Amino acid sequence: MGIFSSIKSAIFGSDEEETTAAAAAAPAATAPKERAAISGVDVEQRIGSIPGADKLNWRSSIVDLMKLVQIDPSYANRKELAVEMGNTDYSGTAEDNIALHKAVMQKIADAGGIVPDDLKN
Repeated sequence: MGIFSSIKSAIFGSDEEETTAAAAAAPAATAPKERAAISGVDVEQRIGSIPGADKLNWRSSIVDLMKLVQIDPSYANRKELAVEMGNTDYSGTAEDNIALHKAVMQKIADAGGIVPDDLKN
């Protein structure tokens, strides 16, 4: 699993958790429900409800976002995440980190969440 997948799973929940919960709650003959897109409020609410979110600047800091979802925010991991986002020239500057955070938020939106514009742009 890539770093972005880990971030996405921390926000959306894992497919395994949803499959297990659905299997326990629904009869076996029922077709599985598709994952509903979450609203912008839910994205902020889900991230904001993670313990410690109020103490970190996750809205603009990729390092704090990674810390919040319990991913090592080391340079190596941020560089790997940048490559996943399509940036092969990542050098770890403040500008690179800001751009990386915005790319992650955009990709979260592309994955089905509605992320407020101020987190993407």
